[in-house]
Amino acid sequence: MRKLATGIALASLVVAAMLRGTAGAQGQPEGQLTIAFDASIAPTFLDPAETPGIGTPFAFLYAMHDALIKPLPGNDMAPCLAESWKESPDGLVWEFKLRQGLKFHNGDPFTAEDVKFSFQRYKGASAKLLRERVKAVEIPDPHRIRFVLDKPWPDFLVFYATPATGAAWVVPKKYIEKVGEDGFKRQPVGLGPYRFVRQSPGVELVLEANDQYWRKRPTIKTLVFKGVPDRTTRLAMLKTGEADIGYLMVGLEAATIKADPKLRLAKVISPAAWWLDFPEQWNPKSPWHDRRVRLAATMAVDKPALNEAERLGYSRLTGSIIPSVMDFALRIEPHPYDPAHAKRLLAEAGYPNGFDAGEVTPLPPFTTMGEAVANYLAAVGIRGRVRSMERATYMETWRTKTRRGLFVTVTAAPGNAASRIESFVISSAPYATGGYPDIDDLFQQQAQERDRKKREAQLHQIQRLMHERVMFGGIFEPATLHGIGPRVEEPGVGLSPQLYFTSPYEDMRLKKP
Repeated sequence: MRKLATGIALASLVVAAMLRGTAGAQGQPEGQLTIAFDASIAPTFLDPAETPGIGTPFAFLYAMHDALIKPLPGNDMAPCLAESWKESPDGLVWEFKLRQGLKFHNGDPFTAEDVKFSFQRYKGASAKLLRERVKAVEIPDPHRIRFVLDKPWPDFLVFYATPATGAAWVVPKKYIEKVGEDGFKRQPVGLGPYRFVRQSPGVELVLEANDQYWRKRPTIKTLVFKGVPDRTTRLAMLKTGEADIGYLMVGLEAATIKADPKLRLAKVISPAAWWLDFPEQWNPKSPWHDRRVRLAATMAVDKPALNEAERLGYSRLTGSIIPSVMDFALRIEPHPYDPAHAKRLLAEAGYPNGFDAGEVTPLPPFTTMGEAVANYLAAVGIRGRVRSMERATYMETWRTKTRRGLFVTVTAAPGNAASRIESFVISSAPYATGGYPDIDDLFQQQAQERDRKKREAQLHQIQRLMHERVMFGGIFEPATLHGIGPRVEEPGVGLSPQLYFTSPYEDMRLKKP
């Protein structure tokens, strides 16, 4: 027994020495990496409570904050702040066991109180649905938390604990109660691999490595995000070395990067979709109220040519707003490019000479995408003026349902078909300006259906109805292209295929001098 004990002790010392050696080999974070981001950096992007049902804010949340569960390399629902979780046999209770010993960037300990506070504070996408379905939040002890539902909800984890929403991303309760909401916006504190240093709203965000991050210590000391909506400027910064990564480089700029031996083009097809959005289709006085007009607009757009021009042909064409790789997605082919048929449809609808569609608004900063769509529409008689706006303003217009004309839009928020339908399709959806009672009924049925095959059939039926009624004009599932400079060894693009941005930040590496 004494020999066994001695052997175990020696083995423990060897393991401890190996762990110390690994940590020492990793070393302290060094260097600076600059990202030329594709939009102005809104303060709301830094607050999980504000997260809409699109991917943009997660590019910052992944750096500064952390969630109970989130996509990581090799696992789309990886345990993070929650070590494990379980569902009760009746489907009414979800309990999470929290990781112990973690501290926020300001030193406050992480507990279940922070998780409950963050859930109650959340006001982003699906907040109304979550509050309706979660009857109570209980804290059995500081490192366990229970969510009690009003009835079984097969998609609770999708809506709560994936980037379909930001509800499971945790902020420090005591700190926010001390400094207030405005104080938190000025100096946000999180649990992520990088801590906030300073910001110039809209222009620049500077972060520094959190060498106590639970998953792994970042290798890069300083991250600098610069808000650069203009694509040519991002390319110039990449060429001069002012930026190490240029986000969302499409069209001519992407081709230029691909041809430059000093640069490289990183690409990933995340669960995203571009589509034509018809917010006025519910207004009986609008031309968009007529299905034939919406179908004409969809058939007027040359999707393969647009894919070549914008994404060098790497994207997947689609007739849906729900990416084909999502759970419960129904693969739908796009309506064909047929301008002659589009003109006939307009004539049948009472617009033989076309009509003035008002403004065509693309998601910023994808102006060339909007211009291309506007030109295709004009060729069949649907005349529109391209409108540009800031990303944060665009999101607010979308969320408040005050948009008019035609929107050319995209979302890259992960989730499944149900979460997309909840955000964009049903009558009560945060981004819908109307809806259909039969689709609303089907959605409610599937939300309570625990038989997977029956549920899939209901969700597929909703997607067929969306397509038949031309509620949206699908374009493509985009290949997201980023420009990578010569100093970067591992940019993190595609390590988590659920995410369009570089992630996880703690996995990024610069080349050694």
